[in-house]
Amino acid sequence: MVNGPPHFTESTVLPRESGKNCKVYSFSKDGTLFAWGNGEKINVINVTTKGLLHSFNLPKTVCLEFSPKNTVLATWQPYTTSKDDTAGIPNLQLYDVKTGTCLKSFIQKKMQNWCPSWSEDETLCARNVNNEVHFFENNDFNTIANKLHLKKINDFVLSPGHQPYKVAVYVPGSKGAPSFVRLYQYPNFDGPHAALANKSFFKADKVTMLWNKKATAVLVIASTDVDKTGASYYGEQTLHYIATNGESAVVQLPKNGPIYDVVWNSSSTEFCAVYGFMPAKATIFNLKCDPVFDFGTGPRNAAYYSPHGHILVLAGFGNLRGQMEVWDVKNYKLISKPVASDSTYFAWCPDGEHILTATCAPRLRVNNGYKIWHYTGSILHKYDVPSNAELWQVSWQPFLDGTFPAKAITYQAVPSDVPNEEPKVATAYRPPALRNKPVTNSKLHEEEPPQNMKPQPGNEKPLSKTALKNQRKHEAKKAAKQEARNDKSPDMAPTPAPQSTPRNTFSQSTSGDPEIDKKIKNLKKKLKAIEQLKEQAATGKQLEKNQLEKIQKEKALLQELEDLELGI
Repeated sequence: MVNGPPHFTESTVLPRESGKNCKVYSFSKDGTLFAWGNGEKINVINVTTKGLLHSFNLPKTVCLEFSPKNTVLATWQPYTTSKDDTAGIPNLQLYDVKTGTCLKSFIQKKMQNWCPSWSEDETLCARNVNNEVHFFENNDFNTIANKLHLKKINDFVLSPGHQPYKVAVYVPGSKGAPSFVRLYQYPNFDGPHAALANKSFFKADKVTMLWNKKATAVLVIASTDVDKTGASYYGEQTLHYIATNGESAVVQLPKNGPIYDVVWNSSSTEFCAVYGFMPAKATIFNLKCDPVFDFGTGPRNAAYYSPHGHILVLAGFGNLRGQMEVWDVKNYKLISKPVASDSTYFAWCPDGEHILTATCAPRLRVNNGYKIWHYTGSILHKYDVPSNAELWQVSWQPFLDGTFPAKAITYQAVPSDVPNEEPKVATAYRPPALRNKPVTNSKLHEEEPPQNMKPQPGNEKPLSKTALKNQRKHEAKKAAKQEARNDKSPDMAPTPAPQSTPRNTFSQSTSGDPEIDKKIKNLKKKLKAIEQLKEQAATGKQLEKNQLEKIQKEKALLQELEDLELGI
């Protein structure tokens, strides 16, 4: 255990445990208790008084969790059956933290979702058991206070915050029926109209459900294991919004591709999604699922809001280079762009100022270690694990919300003694014949810049998709009429009775031959596209080879059009 910024010295709270069997630890939600396993026992200490509270004889424990108010310690060991195939021994234990007695033992075969879910005040505790959600009240685990039964409940998430408690449940589709997510308010589970909201979808093998902090809405990422179109290796994802007032919507993402990450702001009024084939887009949406700010495209696959919700970090970890963008969310200004190469873990410090990045095994077994940053991009502390060792887990000591007040954002990098070793970017190979020639900038992707999607003061509110479509149609018709007027010869001024003119637009062509009319229409389309390419070239945009070839054909196309129109 290490003291945090600015000292980074070893803490006296926990004597260093140097055995090779330390495989699990956990802090309580308020950071006052700490439990760890050393391969023989599970020890619980009080971080404030530094005293050992309990020692449990649980050598095989691989998961630990404290209840929100530190009343219960939950432990999980892998499930095993006896040789004669009789029912296995209960492997999920719930201990009273005060007395150290075992309150209840359950059989929990799967490690996934092993831990019971508590409400923040611990009035309610829930477990998924055989397609049912069992609810216990006031930590009385001998009496099931309520049950939510639906056919094949796969997953559930209890809402954060205080009463009334809500629960989101996911039921996968079968035999042609769609999958669905339903929201309920505890304890109203019975009757056809008991659900607060319901959202069904066909493309879902698994879902991730994310409640906002105020428990007013849930975001659901529905994903399939395989993308049947073959467009993505990651399967197919869709993002759905469900509110407790019954409203639901599909969040329209402007770019195709995987959804890497979705995260709520602590204000519960906005969420950020990172999505689309690389370079990925990142967009902030409001509760109407309208885009508020678009961060453009970049090498990123994760988003992290600071605990106070005033800073957003967009990062590219895993198979990306570890580039981070730190944004001031209120003013939509970029604060810094640090690079944390090979990172597999990221966490905000509860103070909203410091960031922890780490390279952990088994995701990466080399260059293990962690760094502590200030959000302005300075590395304040760095620890590299010796080459013969591995780093498995690292985390901040948690604190309750409101412990640290929000501070004003600074853009000036904080001074640091640790050198910022940014990896050197290797220059691209150039064949000998090109080495003395100027470098031509060619990009694989056209990067999109960030843009504010909010309607500016004095402007009308943003139009819906249908309204935009209709507006474009209307503008196109208007432009076509204008073009028709311009194409008429000067002596043919607009008159009430339209005369046949030698030169006319394809829409008013009087050749009498639909084939010729079609050819004229296509030629005009090609010429219009050439005009647009010439405009792009004039602004300095690098054109592709096939685009330059199109421009060269302009003269021949104009001649062909003239011949056709003269023949009319």
